[in-house]
Amino acid sequence: MTSARAVIVGASGRMGQALVRMACEFPALRITGVVASAGSASLGRDAGVLAGIEPLGVELTSDLPAALAQADVAIDFSQPRATRANIAACRAAGKPLLIGTTGFGAEVSEAELDAAAGDIPLLIAPNTSLGVALLAELVRRAARTLPREFDVEIIEAHHRMKRDAPSGTALALARAAGEGRGIGPAQAVSAASAVRSGQRPQGEIGFAVIRGGDIVGEHTVLFAGPGEELRLSHRAGDRAIFARGALRAAQWLLSQPPGRYGMRDIVHADQSLG
Repeated sequence: MTSARAVIVGASGRMGQALVRMACEFPALRITGVVASAGSASLGRDAGVLAGIEPLGVELTSDLPAALAQADVAIDFSQPRATRANIAACRAAGKPLLIGTTGFGAEVSEAELDAAAGDIPLLIAPNTSLGVALLAELVRRAARTLPREFDVEIIEAHHRMKRDAPSGTALALARAAGEGRGIGPAQAVSAASAVRSGQRPQGEIGFAVIRGGDIVGEHTVLFAGPGEELRLSHRAGDRAIFARGALRAAQWLLSQPPGRYGMRDIVHADQSLG
């Protein structure tokens, strides 16, 4: 069986290196390109050596279009400022793209994402863990089932170096809760950047953010009602879970028509991802 060829964008970062390390578990997906920013000190280095494994014979480059010419799918875990250019390169090359980068909301509009999805399969995944994807499904169902007097609070914790707060996963969980309650995406995350003071507004989805140490990622959705609470939680102890999920999703994305997808589609997929 011929392996599909993948390009990792942001290959010098933590997630990029984790993807390189975990790729050996996916024989149907072969890394043929690794891309970093033009100013990266890792340019020219072998991706395997950089990730702490045996050499892959694939060196880091800043030329994404050239890497895409020798690939079938791209996995982007770079910086938000690069998202628009990466989307444009994949559209020009006609290659499916999985975006795992978070915090690019101010850089790329929903209209731009939808336009790109008209040309290529585009999977937006603020968190590529299959466990988190299932958590979002449970949150959606709980929010739909529980009475409205149950307040919803998203509590999340990450390492001290994480740039965005609340995390992309926290926002996605809030949108899932909002969907369950018939609340639009914008309203569901409206409190994300607000400083809370005074009494809690009825129906508001709240956020509590923790940043410290080397916490990989913890998310809890608290439904607090009169006299009882329901907590739905996920804890990540190793970035390998995100790498595995991203590689599985990229493999799945290869067989999809142009359109916009999420990890929810992976959870509901009937086919075996191997």
